[in-house]
Order: sequence, then C-alpha cells, then structure tokens
Amino acid sequence: MEIVVGALPSLVHKLGELLVGEYNLQKEVKGGIIFLQAELESMQGALEKISRTPADKIDDQDKIWARKVREMSYDIEDNIDKYIVQCKGRKTVEQHSFKEAIDRTLKWFRQPKIRRKIATEIREIKSRVIEVHERRERYKIDDVVKPAAVDPRLLAQYKKATELVGIDEARDEVINILVEGDGVSSQHGKVISIVGFGGLGKTTLAKVVYEKIKGKFDCWAFVPVSQNPDMREFFKRLLYELGKNVNDQTLDERQLIDQTRKLLQTKRYCIVIDDIWSVSIWDTIRCVLPDDVGGYIIITTTRVLKVAEQVGGAYTMKPLCLESSRKLLYGRIFGNGSKDNNEDIVKCPDDELAEVSDRILKKCAGVPLAIVTMASLLACKARNKMEWYEVYNSVGTGLENNLDVKNMRKILSFSYYELPCYLRACLLYFSMFPEDYEIDKDRLIRMWIGEGFIQCEKAGKSLFELGESYFNELINRSMIQPIYDSLHDMISGCRVHDMVLDLIRSLSSEENFVTVLSNMGGTYLSNTIRRLSLQNGQENLVMAQATWSLQHARSIVVFPAATSLVLPLACCRVLRVLDLKGCNLSQANSSLKYLGNLHHLRYLGLYGTCISQLPEEIGNLQLLQTLDVSNNKISRLPSSVVLLRKLMYLWIDVSTTVPNGIGNLTCLEQLLRLHIDDSNRNIIEELGQLTELRQLSIDLDEWNDKLSECLCKLQKIQVLYITGNPDQRSIGGLNVWVAPRNLCRLSTIHICWFSILPAWVNPSLLLDLTSLFIAVRELHQADLEILGRFPALRFLSLEVDNKNLGILARFVVGAGAFPCLVNCFFCRFVWPVVFQQGAMPRLRELIFFRFYLREARGIACNDGSLDLGLGNLPSLQFVHARLRCDGAGKEEAEQAKAALTHEAEMHPNHPRHDINITDSSYSSDDD
Repeated sequence: MEIVVGALPSLVHKLGELLVGEYNLQKEVKGGIIFLQAELESMQGALEKISRTPADKIDDQDKIWARKVREMSYDIEDNIDKYIVQCKGRKTVEQHSFKEAIDRTLKWFRQPKIRRKIATEIREIKSRVIEVHERRERYKIDDVVKPAAVDPRLLAQYKKATELVGIDEARDEVINILVEGDGVSSQHGKVISIVGFGGLGKTTLAKVVYEKIKGKFDCWAFVPVSQNPDMREFFKRLLYELGKNVNDQTLDERQLIDQTRKLLQTKRYCIVIDDIWSVSIWDTIRCVLPDDVGGYIIITTTRVLKVAEQVGGAYTMKPLCLESSRKLLYGRIFGNGSKDNNEDIVKCPDDELAEVSDRILKKCAGVPLAIVTMASLLACKARNKMEWYEVYNSVGTGLENNLDVKNMRKILSFSYYELPCYLRACLLYFSMFPEDYEIDKDRLIRMWIGEGFIQCEKAGKSLFELGESYFNELINRSMIQPIYDSLHDMISGCRVHDMVLDLIRSLSSEENFVTVLSNMGGTYLSNTIRRLSLQNGQENLVMAQATWSLQHARSIVVFPAATSLVLPLACCRVLRVLDLKGCNLSQANSSLKYLGNLHHLRYLGLYGTCISQLPEEIGNLQLLQTLDVSNNKISRLPSSVVLLRKLMYLWIDVSTTVPNGIGNLTCLEQLLRLHIDDSNRNIIEELGQLTELRQLSIDLDEWNDKLSECLCKLQKIQVLYITGNPDQRSIGGLNVWVAPRNLCRLSTIHICWFSILPAWVNPSLLLDLTSLFIAVRELHQADLEILGRFPALRFLSLEVDNKNLGILARFVVGAGAFPCLVNCFFCRFVWPVVFQQGAMPRLRELIFFRFYLREARGIACNDGSLDLGLGNLPSLQFVHARLRCDGAGKEEAEQAKAALTHEAEMHPNHPRHDINITDSSYSSDDD
C-alpha cells in the first residue's frame, strides 16, 4: 500500500494557522478546529506507524482505514484552502475607486455567509472524522515493525556513487570480443549487444568499455533510448554528442538521419545506444549508422533477448561473483573491506556479521542494485547480528529464483519502508516523470513546495533549503542517481533508476497517488485523479473520459510529446502544480484564459511554451509561489503580477519587462533574469525591498551607482549574476559593496571592474563560495594566493588589467592551491602563469585568453622557455589558449605556441588543446 500520510502534515499546520489568523471564526468553529487538530495529529501518528510496515504484512482492514484517512485529509485540506482563498478575497488590477468601493461592500456582505458555510463544513468534517475514528477503534493495529533510528554520521559516509566492483573481467571480455571476434562484424566494424534485466549493470559495463576504447576513434557518443523514445530528440542528442549542435527546430527525423549519416560517413566512430526496448526502434537507429566507413564499434544494451539477437553479438550480463559482491557490500557499509594477508578474498571486518551478510548476499544473487540497496539500509543499522537478521528475514524469499523483478522489488521496497515519512511523498512524486528523464533539482523542489510536501520546521531555513536537504537525503540513500553539471561539478539534477521507478510507480498506482498516461500503458483512470502525468499525445479518448475526474487534481505535468492534448483547466478547481515545460502553446493561448480561476495554484511552469503573453487575471492567483515564463516571447508581464504577494520564484527572459511595483513581492527568493534600462531604472530601488532574495540575475544596459546601495540590503543573497556590455564596464562600481557571508556564486565580470581584490574575498569569510566570475584591474601574487585558499571554489573566471597598469610580474599557483577547482579561466594575464606540483588537483579545463607575449619576455624562464607546469595538473582534460603577440615577432609567437602545444601533448592525460595566436599584423583572427 501507499506509505504516505496524505495531506495530514500540511493539514495539521493549516488548522493551526486558522486558529491564530485573522479569520473571525465563530466560537463553535474554533472548538471544532481544535478537536480536528488533535484528532488528525493522532491519526497521523497511527498512519506513520503503519507506513513503516511492508504492505504484505498489513491487515486488509488496516489498509482500508488508512486509505479512508488519507482521502479524507485531501478533501478537508481542499475545503480549508477554499475558505482561506474566499476570506482573503479576489482583487483585480488597477481598479477605479468606485469599483473598489463596490467590491469592498460585496466582501462585507459575503464574509458572514462564508463563515456560516465553513461552520457547517467543520461540523460535517468533525462527524466524518469521528466516524473514521470509531472504525479505527474496531480494528487495532498491532505488531508493526519498529523503525530504527538513522545515524546521520553513517549516512554522510555514502554520498558518492559506489565504486565499480567486479567489472574488470566483463570489461576485458567485451573488449576482447570487439577486437578479436564473436561480435557481429561487417566489413569495417563490430556490433555487440549487452543483454540482461534491470539493475544488473548493463549500462555500467557499456560505459567502462566505451571510456576505455573511445579515444581510438575520430568521434564517439553515448546516448540512452528508453521505453518510449522521442526519436527526433534522440537523433538531435546523438548529433550533439558527436559534436554538432542542432538549433533548427524544423528538421524532421529524416533530415536528422541524413545529417548524422553525412557526419559519420568519413569518420571512424564508437557509439553506445543504451536501453533499447524494441526491434523497431533498433531498426530506425541502425539506419543512421553507416557501414561503409573506415572502422566503427556499436554497443547496445537491452533487457529484451529478442532485441539483443536482432542487434547481433548478444553478450549476456552475468551477476557479480561472491567475492565481488562482498567487496561491494562491505565497501558501502564499512568504507573499505579488509584483505587477508595471504588471500585475495575480502573478509567482513566484524566476524559476528560474516554469516548473516553472506546470507543477505545470497538473496541479492550478485545483482549490484540489490546489493547497493541493502548496503544503504544496513549502514543505517547498528552493527548487531540480530538487527541484520531482522533485515534479512524481512526481505522475503530473495532473488534466488531466476532473479526476477518481483523479488527485486522486495529488496527495493524494504529500503523504501525505511524512509522517514517526510521523504515518502517526495519520492513517489518521481512517478510524475518519464523513464530516463533528467530531472532538474530546482524544478523538482519547487514542485514539492507547491504540493505542500515541505513544511518549514527549522528556524532560519527556507522551504527551498529544506527541500534541498530532502533531495540530498534521497541521493545518500541510493534512491535516486545524481547528475552533475560540467561547469561546477555540483549536483544539478537526478535520474531515477529503472528498477526504483518501477517500484515507485507500483506503489503510486496502487493507492492513486499519481495517474500516468503514456504509450506504455497505465491508462486506467480512477474516479478521483489526484495527480496526472501526461507523457504522450495519443490519449485523447482517455483524456475526454478523465475530464470529469480532474476536479480533485493537485498536480498536472504535461510533457512535450503530449502537447496535442487540450487540458480542461476550467474544472481543475484545487490544482496546485501545473507544469507545461517545453509544450508548444503558440496556438493555444486561449486555453490560458482559465489560469485566473486556478485560485489554489502554487506552481506554474510555462518554460519554453512559445507563449507571447500572460492573462491579466494571473493576479488572482494569490497563493502562487513559482512562476516560470522564461524562454518565451513575452515582451511584458501583466501589471497584476505585482499582486502575487506569496511569489517566491520568478523566472523571466531578458527581453521581458516587469511592471512597476516589483518591490511589493517581498517573499521573492529567486528573481532571474531581470533587464534594467532607461525605461525602468526605478526598479533598482525597488529591488532593495526584496530582502528574502537568495538568487538574483540582472542584465544592465549600463552601470547604475544605486545598484551597490540596493545590493547592500540583500543580506541573504547566495547567487548573484550581473551582466551587461563588457566594453562599457564601470570601474570600482562595486568597491563599496560587501558580499554577505552565505554567498555561493558571483558573476560581475561583464559589467564592472573591481579596482583591487576586495577585502571580503576572503576564504575565512566566504566558506561556501563555489563560483567566482570577476574582473580585477590590479592583481598581485598575494591576491592569487588568497583565491587559492577558498575551500569549495570550483569555477574561477578572473580578468585583470595588469598590462595597462604596468604590472608585469609572473604568477605562480603553488602546491595545495585551489583544491576543488574544476574550471579555470585566466584573461589578460601577462605570460606566464606557472603551476607547481600539487596545485589544482581536480582541474579539468584551463583557458588562457589574451595573454601578452611581448611583455612576457622579461619574466620567462632562465633558458627562455615557457614551461607552465601543465604536467603538474593531474586531472587536466582540456587546454585552450589565445595568445596576443602585438609587438612580438611571428617566429617568437610560433615558438610560444609550439612550446605550449608540446606541453599539452606531453601531459599524461593527453588533454584536448586549442591554441591560437592573434596579431592584426599577420593574422585575421583578432580578439
């Protein structure tokens, strides 16, 4: 059964707000609310107790009672929300005084009627609660599993993905097949298909083989397919992976296939097609991969043997052996297994646990996903044989019978039942997204907030920050897989493993948490749809049948493939989350006219929907928290936007103008990307009123000195991006500003120069700084050493003006400097910058831009060479340099280029490199 306590957590909180708020409740109503609050808290406790018990161990009557309570909680919350909205009234924009007076009069007449209505509803709710309570008394819940407390110190040890265990043998075997035989071969290439069920490690194996061999080819790509692929998007992604970005939205599948074949026709290529589900999909993909080339390797993965046989060269994935299984289990739980001095066999560090751990591994039957799941669970337990046997006995019959998916679910679901109550609804919400979907972290958290899954419990911590902690906890428990952005090497999103998603969808469907409409089934519709996910455009008949049952829908998420569906928004009376990201609504602006009637809406996602305007009635959405209208054609937001007093996240385009009064949105935490020019400069002063801002992105036509004064008022800023025209940068415009201590990312390089490195750029003050993108006119070696001591800095873009100031000293990046830096961009430095042994150990990308060779003559090495010490950067993957040789001879410039090229080529990693010379006297490539 579903392990979520419905709307009870948020409902109990709202009942408390009704008592203390200014709602002029009658005495009888207050007494009823106090009763409901106490009763529902007791029910919540009982449900949480049930929630920790596996579904097959709960009595049927208890399941019925829990379902009744959950559905009742949704209905109660809907009624209370409706009352709150009615009491607060509905204001329209720019009302004339006479109309305002009439509205106030109508409101006065309406309020007593509303209060009488809520009194009647409270009495009815109270009767319903009493009835459910009495039924509960007849069916006691006993002998449920007692949860174990989770030690956060243990969880902190398992933040990273598990190390690859037992993969070397399979990797070498597959490579041997590809090189020497047994793979399906044509005249010039080899094809192999790795086959096995979900969670066995097919993708992992394909990935390590791919990483091992791709460097021997001219181009390479690793592209997932999934069950229900959009082939046009697949071909676009394949082209992107091969190095060609397709911006033309009008290209159809045939044109994309032709482009890809043309690109590959003259190249040796290595391509992995991950997770193919049908022969027809493979036949389509095979059309794009030419045979008549100098050499190629194609690797596919699939769960379907028939597909593998059709692809050819089927390689059956094997489970881990017992030794590798032990390494994986003990590595996750204890950190490192210990080896016998004379035997290459991993032993359990605790002899008492050796027997039970071997029994658990037998049930996991060498399935990596099952082992990782069990390890995450056991790591949260005491190192006690009885507790480990409790886990072992709770798993059931295990995976020894053909390793089927049903038994895999038992292991995954057992880990699920161990989740705290506050995480269960958050996890089940992942069933709103398609398989293999890359879920943006910020988008997901804002949806959770809109649904009410996150209740602020800790003083000084925002809902979003609490949501981030939920997200990170799900990663730490191995329930979701993190995705890292390439720029900062930080988690930007996640995927859900197929096996976990299968479990989540099963639990979600069983208790009507989410209804999914997709080509893969799941079109059964209950009488009451709570959350709806539309994943294709072939369900119009079903949608027509569903219209009448959407009046209780809390979330509707439509993915681009389902754009053809027409949503009946007029009947979605309690909708809280509406996300249409990527859907083309250019021909459906009329459907947005109902937005103003969605009075309960908290989240409105219209990113990339091709709309040109929002209805003025959007100001009616008094509970709206998130409004994302970026990547559209909207020239101006409606003036009514300034009435959205609960708005926390506003995302717009640089080309979108905001109305006066933006300072009224005092709950704003994110404001991206605000354009300021002569027509709206007064908005700068209004920004100073938005003291809750955590993220701010501004685009300026020219620098305004009032901005510094405004920024000084924003003491909660964590991310600040200010862009503009680099050729009109202010000098010292931000010198008086002092960054708040919680600053994480700062980018001002395109709008202003700091005269010198500010005093607040200090590692002891900004402990969380991860990204710095600034221009400093005068920089010295001591300043670079200060920057090198920032403990969390991952991205640095630093521009200087030392040449014009006559500062020609060389810079040295010493041992231990920049311990976490991943990307480094040095601009206008006088050559050279030297890297010593131990500097920048994690640096992957190094960019030199506009380095001046003439001034570097006096500070080169004693023998005249320009050894930068690139070999001392152990993680280096890419080097780009653009050298200015104004005044230096061509031969001297070519020697410098050759020296830098040689140094990059001699690096053990053989990083990609792109080194150019610019000089107007003999080159057309000028900066």
